Amino acid sequence: MRNLRANLLELVRRTSAELPDDVVQTIARYAKQEQEGSNAQYAMNIIVKNIDMAKLKSAPLCQDTGSILFFVRSPKGFDQLAFEKAAAEAVAEATAKGYLRQNSVDSVTGKNTGNNLGPGSPSIHFHQQRGTRADVRLILKGGGCENVGAQYSLPDTRINANRELEGVRKAILDAVLQAQGKGCGPGILGVCIGGDRATGYLHSKEQLLRTMDDVNPNPTLAALEKDIVVSANKLGIGPMGFGGAATLLGCKIGALNRLPASYFVSISYMCWAYRRQGFVLNDSGKIVEWLY
Repeated sequence: MRNLRANLLELVRRTSAELPDDVVQTIARYAKQEQEGSNAQYAMNIIVKNIDMAKLKSAPLCQDTGSILFFVRSPKGFDQLAFEKAAAEAVAEATAKGYLRQNSVDSVTGKNTGNNLGPGSPSIHFHQQRGTRADVRLILKGGGCENVGAQYSLPDTRINANRELEGVRKAILDAVLQAQGKGCGPGILGVCIGGDRATGYLHSKEQLLRTMDDVNPNPTLAALEKDIVVSANKLGIGPMGFGGAATLLGCKIGALNRLPASYFVSISYMCWAYRRQGFVLNDSGKIVEWLY
């Protein structure tokens, strides 16, 4: 755990200020598809300039630096308490340095903690894995895109969605339609089919750890992911809801087993500021690989 705080501080800085290459390339590709002189093209060009300036100045991509979500896959014997302490210290320091906005509010009193610490902030999810290395990933998820996430319980007569993949498709596209660009589109969806209300939402966020070019190992879900993006981009919602070709940049879908009585579709919407980063630590606590 030596140097863990410093490593986590750098992880927060990079995640806040620098979009991964796969996201940058996807945004650039979609920007070229918008009509010359359109509001959509203007919005996409502003997004591209924002990305470049944030990286150059090592400044947050967005004024809403979002919920702080750590996903840690660690070996047997990994000291979770030490990690939690180091993460909290790194988050507080990152807030003081301006990498993170003072963004954590007591839900009862309305008081801002001033350092992004408090119950549920940061949020840390541990999973044990074989080997000696730890895989640490971070997502910074803004409140605007979190607001337009959705969870459907099928069947849903409002959208004529039954307990089948076509019903899942209708639910996902309805979520995009209801968002209408309010989640700072173009967006990326993380989706979970099944699970319960809690595990479904968590698994939908875990899908956002995948890269843009990652192909689902399940052929049925891979086809559905592709279909969702194509279909959503025919809705004409476009960047920020201005109209245009880029409504969704990607869709990543996972599935969990469910109870016979329940059929949930949980959808986490991520804004264009698709902030995720991660690294691998060896058993001495040294960063041996950046993951994105």
